Amino acid sequence: MLLVDGFEEAPLVAGEELLALPGFWAAYLMWLSRTEEYDPVPAWFGVDGADADAACDALTDEDRWPVFRVPFGGGHTAVVLGCNVPEDPATEYLVTHPEWGRHGSLALVNGHQAGPGLAWRELVHIARTADRAAPGVHAEHERLLLLLPALGDEELPGDAADTVGDALARVGVPGELAPHLAAALLTDHPLWEPAAWAFPGASPLSGGREPFSGILYCDGVMSPRCGVRLAQGITREQSDRLARALGTWPAG
Repeated sequence: MLLVDGFEEAPLVAGEELLALPGFWAAYLMWLSRTEEYDPVPAWFGVDGADADAACDALTDEDRWPVFRVPFGGGHTAVVLGCNVPEDPATEYLVTHPEWGRHGSLALVNGHQAGPGLAWRELVHIARTADRAAPGVHAEHERLLLLLPALGDEELPGDAADTVGDALARVGVPGELAPHLAAALLTDHPLWEPAAWAFPGASPLSGGREPFSGILYCDGVMSPRCGVRLAQGITREQSDRLARALGTWPAG
């Protein structure tokens, strides 16, 4: 059993082996690719319905809650946790560190959603800075796609769709479909609007508190990071290390 603070009584299991299921990415991302123009089907992901259904069953197993660990710089880990509560399933996106007393919340995907939880620059930096000494997912394209549902950024770079499309092609999405699927995944998030991200010193979101430098705040009112530090109860030094690990603060 795995342990994540706040989920000590939950039947958590390492979920990384599920990435090898043929229908995993269809089961994991199909909901996110639904737009007014597109009604996705498993074939978009290069699999059939049976494969997608089998992967969905594994992802939503009430007796085995899958945890996907995405270890990055400085001993930090982004965590994707399937909360398979009967009648009220959800997916939690968290960030953890062994020195912290509790995790930081990025996003929540369910009927009581909270997000966005990541800016594009953070998502890409985490994906590219795997800590290969720690257990979890190390392939850049899989890390990017696992954390993609937590994204919400109104200033996506021009190559964002190409980056996501390349990741999709690497997990088996047919080459002719990957660009269209990437565009759908980055357009019209079903649960929240794209948000602006800024350092607290340049934003009124931090209120009257002295902000810790280097950690971005989100202006999306549904975000756990709207006017709130990403990780509560950490020291300034720990916050600086987190900011460097997120790629938003100089390493020097």
